Amino acid sequence: MSKIILLDNIRSMQNVGAIFRNADWAGFEKLLLTGYTPYPPRNDISKTALGWEKFIDWEYFQNSWEILEKLKKDWYKIWSVELCEDSIDYKELFNIKEEKICLVMWNEVKWISQKILDISDKKVIIPMRWQKESLNVSVAAGIVMYAVNN
Repeated sequence: MSKIILLDNIRSMQNVGAIFRNADWAGFEKLLLTGYTPYPPRNDISKTALGWEKFIDWEYFQNSWEILEKLKKDWYKIWSVELCEDSIDYKELFNIKEEKICLVMWNEVKWISQKILDISDKKVIIPMRWQKESLNVSVAAGIVMYAVNN
């Protein structure tokens, strides 16, 4: 199974660093960093990643949809974490066994682009119990990566 995660326009270096750590823990082999997502080497990424940015493969791309189109041609399933009418609960991922997965996380201030949603095979949500509609991106990534991993 090949599992990668794409970070689209993530602002915080600490969140990027935390997702490097999550990726290692969850068995994701690569991070794709796009748009204005910060990328190594950066002290604030390393401080949170605790060095995992040196062990997890990563690449930077300016445009997320171009790399996603390439991944689709290489038979990856694109799963975007986004609240949509047709979103599925993340718990449904526990029973899905795909060979190639690209999980897409985005900046919660600047919503995910329609181009990414259009290319996505699934939209995934983490249901919220109280007032807020979203979690910190590194926390949400960890939850969904855990579901994909089991």
